[in-house]
Amino acid sequence: MEKPITIVLVSDNHGQQEGLQFLRRTYLGADYFIHCGDAELPTYLMDGFLVVQGNNDGWQQFPMRKIITVGEHHIYICHGHRDMFYGRFEMLADKCRDFGCDIGFFGHSHVPFDRTVKGVRLLNPGSIWRNRDGSQASYMIVKLTGKEIDVQLMRYKK
Repeated sequence: MEKPITIVLVSDNHGQQEGLQFLRRTYLGADYFIHCGDAELPTYLMDGFLVVQGNNDGWQQFPMRKIITVGEHHIYICHGHRDMFYGRFEMLADKCRDFGCDIGFFGHSHVPFDRTVKGVRLLNPGSIWRNRDGSQASYMIVKLTGKEIDVQLMRYKK
């Protein structure tokens, strides 16, 4: 049986380091740590994370978006503030499809999201600092095995 590829997906910590430190300690065996922007930390404190720029990271040296291949999947990573209007998920799905991606990771809204739109699995881990929908802070564990995509929304207790 094929070993799953494990991705720790996080977003919007807004300068808070504790959640990121927790993820590093807890998921030592993870294959990828991906941050969807608004880290608001210097790059050296983001060591080990693939990070894209959020709307509050203007002074950082992170790219606006990133496209990676992981196993059999092509993943579009962005913060979301420049790739769609809030709630217009089909816009982000179209952008992912334009780049040949079957998965899209995004942040910005501070609200967890997991839905397939126009054949693209769109995932937002919410915020590891504070979710805007009143739910507990969160992140996601994404496991890829062949074409399979298994997603767990995880709650973070400060």
